[in-house]
Amino acid sequence: MGSQIGMACALAGYQVNVQDVSADSLTRAESTLRGLMERRVEKGRITAEEVADAFARLSFTTELDAVATEADLVIEAAVENLPVKQEIFRRLDALCPERTILASNSSSFVPSRIAEATQRPDRVINIHFFNPALVMKCVEVVRGPQTSAETLAAAVALVETLDKVPVVMQKEINGFIANRILDAIRTEAVFLLEGGYASITDIDVACRTALGHPKGPFELQDMTGLDIGYASKQGRFEESGDPAEAPSRSLSERVAAGHLGRKTGQGWYRYDTHGNLIGEA
Repeated sequence: MGSQIGMACALAGYQVNVQDVSADSLTRAESTLRGLMERRVEKGRITAEEVADAFARLSFTTELDAVATEADLVIEAAVENLPVKQEIFRRLDALCPERTILASNSSSFVPSRIAEATQRPDRVINIHFFNPALVMKCVEVVRGPQTSAETLAAAVALVETLDKVPVVMQKEINGFIANRILDAIRTEAVFLLEGGYASITDIDVACRTALGHPKGPFELQDMTGLDIGYASKQGRFEESGDPAEAPSRSLSERVAAGHLGRKTGQGWYRYDTHGNLIGEA
């Protein structure tokens, strides 16, 4: 998601550095972005000149030290693993100027847990984009107990300049707004599946045709990655200690087997090498 967030910012006129530890990942990210932008130009949604200007403002690098020292805002989009995120924020805190706002794109971890790794909790916040970040309008802006009003206002203003809709959480809670509501739907869907009440396909069809959801809960998990959903559930369980918050048996078994959704060719459903649906797994 980091590269799409970076592209959204570049399209809005910001100078952006997309950083990753892997040069290969950066090469793939740039190639994917160019393909996405070419299709938008073909469909008349944007001009070739606008795309060229955006890419001129966008750079890709493996050197965090070189770019962090000039940043006004950092949006972290690393793996959904709290110790990993804390280590990144610890490093950013040492590298970035005092003015820099440090934001996480985490879908579940609250700002205060990430801010623990820094000396600037007043300038730590969650700016949570939804996947795909170039398309989805909603962005959850989550303040921690020590996040300043100035940091919150700056985050909201940024989201608005990206032509997206900021949804502000004045009080942090694991999972935020959309994913907590979505999690309740997923939990019920898994209950119906594991209880033998309905199939994966029929549950998804019901959610699409009766509730108007663009994707059913199992389809959506396969798109975003079962590992992401597992990490979110595990984080909530570790925070609450409530067994009802723990990942389900069906989800845990799939993640343990490496069946993480469309990106691995199998999750709740099976996919061919091009990502096309074959059927239930």
